Amino acid sequence: MRIFLDTANIDEIRQAARLGVISGITTNPSLVAKEKRADMKAVIQEISTIVDGPISAEVLSLEPKAMIEEAREVSLWSPNVVVKIPMSASGLETISILSKEGIKTNLTLCFSLNQALLGAIVGATYVSPFVGRLDDISHDGMQLVGEIVKVFDRYKLPTYVCAASIRHPLHVIEAAKAGAHVATIPYSVLMQMIKHPLTDIGISRFTEDWQSIQKS
Repeated sequence: MRIFLDTANIDEIRQAARLGVISGITTNPSLVAKEKRADMKAVIQEISTIVDGPISAEVLSLEPKAMIEEAREVSLWSPNVVVKIPMSASGLETISILSKEGIKTNLTLCFSLNQALLGAIVGATYVSPFVGRLDDISHDGMQLVGEIVKVFDRYKLPTYVCAASIRHPLHVIEAAKAGAHVATIPYSVLMQMIKHPLTDIGISRFTEDWQSIQKS
């Protein structure tokens, strides 16, 4: 399973990239706005100088014609761009056209197996089930990830399953067990994955033992 970072914070992306564990980035208008950046194109192009992997950038148009035109423009921002398209009738129409043009897409705001299946049928490169948001309304988000993976595997659909709206390290473990191809996670969750109290204790003990022998 690959790990993407879900952020538009350049400092977080630089720090995570240095670890060598992330393979791509996902962004959305809310994440870009959170960083007080008004130019999404500039953000995506800056990210592309740091991460040599897929970078998801979302369209804002809602009608098919405008959505298709915007998606084509977004796809030109960087060779790494994957255009995020929200799930809707307009979104499916857009993806069906873009896929024929060789433009990579990420079907976002996916909350059901039906939505994921339709996205795969029209040629989405990725579908992104939103795990945390389903959990918020008392649905099992990770169960949906497993169902999507199972169906895609059965019919040998080439679309990647990207577990999104990840809230904590356990979600990452569950996504891996469910067979997700990608988990896109916040920087804070990545940092939590690194930490373990027994590791900290072990490092401290090794250091203390070595220092004690140096003093003898």
